[in-house]
Amino acid sequence: MKRNMLILLLLLSCHCLGYAQQLVSGTVTDGRHPIAGANVFVKGTTDGCLTDSLGHFSFSTLKADSAQLMVTCIGYDNTERDWQKGQGPLDIRLYERTTTIDEVVVTGSTFQFGQANGLKQLGALDVVLDGGSCGDIVAALQSLPGTQKVGEDGKLYVRGGSSEECQTYINGMHVLQPYSTTAPNSPSRGRFSPFLFKGIAFSLGGYDAEYGQALSSVLPMETTDASVSDKLGVSASLIDWNIGGTKTTRQGCWSMNATYMDLGLYSRLFPDRWTWHKPYRQLSFETQWKTQPTPSSVWKSYLGFDRTTLSLNTDGRTLSLEENNLYLNSVAKGSAKGHITWFAGLAGGMVWQDISDALLHGDRYCHRTGELHVKTKASKTLSTWMKGTIGMESFFRYQWLDYRLHDRLHSSKSYLLPALFAMTQYKLFKGCFAEASLRAEYSSLSRHCTLLPRLLLNYNPARHWLLSLSAGSYTQEPADTILARSLAPSRSSLAHHYIAGLQYSHGNTLVRIESYYKRYSRLPLLHQGRYTADGYGASRGFDLFIDDRSLMPNLTTMLSYSYNDSHRRYLNDLTEQQPPYVSRHNLRLALKYGIGIFSLGLTESFASGRKSERRTTPYYNSLDASVTCLASKRVIVYASLSNLLGRKNIYGYRGGKPITNGSDRFLYIGIFVSLKSNKAYDIANF
Repeated sequence: MKRNMLILLLLLSCHCLGYAQQLVSGTVTDGRHPIAGANVFVKGTTDGCLTDSLGHFSFSTLKADSAQLMVTCIGYDNTERDWQKGQGPLDIRLYERTTTIDEVVVTGSTFQFGQANGLKQLGALDVVLDGGSCGDIVAALQSLPGTQKVGEDGKLYVRGGSSEECQTYINGMHVLQPYSTTAPNSPSRGRFSPFLFKGIAFSLGGYDAEYGQALSSVLPMETTDASVSDKLGVSASLIDWNIGGTKTTRQGCWSMNATYMDLGLYSRLFPDRWTWHKPYRQLSFETQWKTQPTPSSVWKSYLGFDRTTLSLNTDGRTLSLEENNLYLNSVAKGSAKGHITWFAGLAGGMVWQDISDALLHGDRYCHRTGELHVKTKASKTLSTWMKGTIGMESFFRYQWLDYRLHDRLHSSKSYLLPALFAMTQYKLFKGCFAEASLRAEYSSLSRHCTLLPRLLLNYNPARHWLLSLSAGSYTQEPADTILARSLAPSRSSLAHHYIAGLQYSHGNTLVRIESYYKRYSRLPLLHQGRYTADGYGASRGFDLFIDDRSLMPNLTTMLSYSYNDSHRRYLNDLTEQQPPYVSRHNLRLALKYGIGIFSLGLTESFASGRKSERRTTPYYNSLDASVTCLASKRVIVYASLSNLLGRKNIYGYRGGKPITNGSDRFLYIGIFVSLKSNKAYDIANF
């Protein structure tokens, strides 16, 4: 009897459950085509599902008589729909969201990382996990199309431009020296940890009038916001040791980070081609203060200092180097009534460098350079289709050079570079946005004022497509070593950019192709021992970029290819020719695959030969690998090895001898531990 009663109760329960559950089904479209991936659910419950590739949805709900459905999808306005018991399949139409000018960032040839300009793609951990980056921002950015592989110094070379033509900005303010100093023919690293930033917007050209003194590209990076909890962490590797943390208060948060790097142990374990007298050593310190004076404003201040020393035998001389690098950055920004946003910033940098046996045995080279950068700007939304920005900035620069061998060559210069800029963003029509800007720069060196017009255009012809066009003029003062030997007054170099791009983005796939043309004039050219502004050149080519995460679960594939045809008469060139740092073809394939707590990275890099001393170098090839283990919420173990195949890459020739790295491979093993945080390696997450 008990058994029969139990069976009866179960049958009744199933019957009641089946009776209570109601089927909701239908189709979501935009009026013409089905919409896949739309979220359809009953308000106030978890009942719902996503539409399939044909826009269909079907799910059960416990609502007995009626319910209110919510339908959401990126790019469309949210829609509510009433549903009644027994109702047949629903036909729901979504309307494309009307984008206001405040929600739009008109950009040219720009790649977004982190949360730069409100877009989220790659974060700091993605930079660290890149197979060939070894945790370096600069090395990770070289995976993007348009960059050149120049392994003897590791700096950013973009679309036929030299490394000096790419300028770095932190929170909108210029960085005087963004790279660390290294031994000869050794790749340098970026001075800043990727964990310092929440957003990176790397522009390969066509940037707006806010940025000046950059002929080829700009790298704007935005530091993280104020922390809401205390942090403390340490890390250790074969080459460096680090400690840092954050203390929060009611007024804001204060952070610090200290690192000591010493290649002495690494050189003994893995000897290279150099004979070291003093190993490469660097002591660096960073501190930040962040506060929110009012609910609508933010103030960030950053101070960083590092000291680098090394001594080694090279080309029959003993090169000894000492360098000190100081950087200060303080910015405030906020919003005011009337749809107004404002920004004010101050940044300063100083570099002291002393080198013995720099070029020849017995010589001494001393270089002191400094910069003060001030900027202010304000933006106002004038209507739903128009936004305006005005600003002003000024660079004050000082340089002192002293070279002694048998005689003394001495140079000292200081100059001002004030500028005014204005930008206007327009919504021309649905899906089409433009930005027209004008920059006026004055150089106290040449006593000339230059007008630099720029135009950017973004057009979405369809939901997944983006067409971008940009054109503009850009100027930049020559480097200190060139200014020291220039005929006065010397005009600044000038470049004109013309870029067209097409992007397709759907789901987990992004395809992007761009073509460009750059024309140079007033480049420094050596004439009878002095530099003039008579150099010229041009650079043209196209870039292809594919980022796909749909081939298989947990696999990210990134492919980039660049073609560049660059010629210029520049520095000591007697005729127009291909610059020695340019490779016509650059190809890179990066794979990242996650298996549980492990992440595997594999990167294959290829570059065609470069011109050097009337010869062409062999092609460049490097297969790099990395393994990351998230041992716990607070511990990361990371290892990477560059150039797995041990290929001896040649970057050029000097006096008939090949230029190569001090070591064909580089092994990095590090452990990152957070002592007071739930996030792994949060010590430098300022």
